[in-house]
Order: sequence, then C-alpha cells, then structure tokens
Amino acid sequence: MKELLEELADRQAIADQIHRYCRSVDRLDVALGYTVFHEDAEADYGEQGYRGSGRGAIDWICAAHADLLHHMHQAGNVLIELDGDRAGSETYVTATLRMAREGKVMQLETHARYCDRWSKRGGHWAIDRREAVIEFDAIREVTPMKSHAHARRDRGDPSYAALEIRP
Repeated sequence: MKELLEELADRQAIADQIHRYCRSVDRLDVALGYTVFHEDAEADYGEQGYRGSGRGAIDWICAAHADLLHHMHQAGNVLIELDGDRAGSETYVTATLRMAREGKVMQLETHARYCDRWSKRGGHWAIDRREAVIEFDAIREVTPMKSHAHARRDRGDPSYAALEIRP
C-alpha cells in the first residue's frame, strides 16, 4: 500500500508541475516557470521555436507573450511512466493566443505534445528535457464578443488570491 501511495503522489506531483507550467506562461510568472525545469534542463520547441535551457524557454515564452492581448494554455491526455526517481510523460497541449495586428484581432491556436523527461531531486520533480512536438497550428482574424479586462497576466489576477493558503 505504501508503494502505491508513493506512486500516486509522484504522478500527482508531475501532473501539478505540468499545470504550473501552463499557469506560469499564462500569468507571465517566470519564477513559477523556473520551478518546472531543473536548472540544467534542456528544451527543444523545434526549428522555428526555441532550443536551449529549460529556464531559458520560460524567459523566451514569457517575453513573446508580453505583447499579446490574451493567451491560454491547456494540458490534457497526460501519460506518465515512472521508474523510481525518473519518469517520462507525454502531454497534449492547446495554446490559444490573441494579438492585435494592423488594426485586427488575430487568434493563433497551436496543438502540440510535450514529451518530457523528469527526475526527482531533493524530493522535487522537475523536467530534465522537453521536446515540444507541434502537430498543427492556425491563425485567423476573430471578432471578440466583448472585452474581458478582469483577466490579468500578473499577480493581480484573481487566481492568485483564490490559491492563497490562509491561516
């Protein structure tokens, strides 16, 4: 029973890290994003994307998103294979990005898979290597229904208050 509980805890810790990644790039929270990658991690987002350190990928993504109107990353179909303090995972990701271009609102959608190698160091699961496999993407002009100013891309977003642990 103890082994089963440890396995479930490890799987949940990895899944939480995958969700933290999405939150970090959507809220432009670089510090949170750094916790998802080990300091010596590598990331490969393809020839037209970014190749380099995992934490450098967070810097690259947050800088690229800073000029956008809105963005949302969603992760699903998470498969995790554990091997002691090492693991591999495949996660399906949809990124929806909105931007203003030449007086138009454009929406970019990317559908990809994150193929990650993980290790648990000092009790902390983080990515050692990520390969982002982009399956397809599209960009089109959209007509927003209304402005949604309540959503923010910083610590002023309501999600930070909702997730605070209070004594």
